[in-house]
Amino acid sequence: MRIIAGQHKGRRLLSPKSMATRPITSRVKTALFNILGDAVVDAVVADLFSGTGSIGLEAISRGAKYCFFAERDRQALDRLKRNIEAMDLADRCRIWRGDILRYLRRRLDEIDEPIDLAFVDPPYALPERWRPNEAVEKLFAPLAAKLADDGMVIFRCRRNIPLPDTLKPLYLHDRRDYGQMSLIFLKKN
Repeated sequence: MRIIAGQHKGRRLLSPKSMATRPITSRVKTALFNILGDAVVDAVVADLFSGTGSIGLEAISRGAKYCFFAERDRQALDRLKRNIEAMDLADRCRIWRGDILRYLRRRLDEIDEPIDLAFVDPPYALPERWRPNEAVEKLFAPLAAKLADDGMVIFRCRRNIPLPDTLKPLYLHDRRDYGQMSLIFLKKN
């Protein structure tokens, strides 16, 4: 894995050791950041289910102001921390350890600024087990409450997962399919 563009272009990142973390492919990461364009510049970013930090670190390389990373896998956390240290970005990153679905609202309440971009990339099996109300209550509603007015949540999931048109108070803005995965772009109502 590498940083594709920006200040740290070409920087190698430590990859996950296990299959529990599935890094985004370079092709999809490039497409994602092409879609986001200048929205990344000076953004406050949340990278939830971050693994080793590929998405959040790419955002910082492309000009994001700050990134909050959330991960619970110990091996991924170790590699995430080492990736941040190797890029000398500790002053622009904060790591939330543990099950983000249990404490997201509390963590977001600790942040002074709104979130401009939130990347949500859970293990594929997790969204397939969610009930829509549970996903809204524990994940999408807290994010929407902290999201900037023009902010966006990008949700990566298996392509065939059925999603409602709205995850109130967020709505489906765009959906892009890449092989067996989809990127779902959500905005505030």
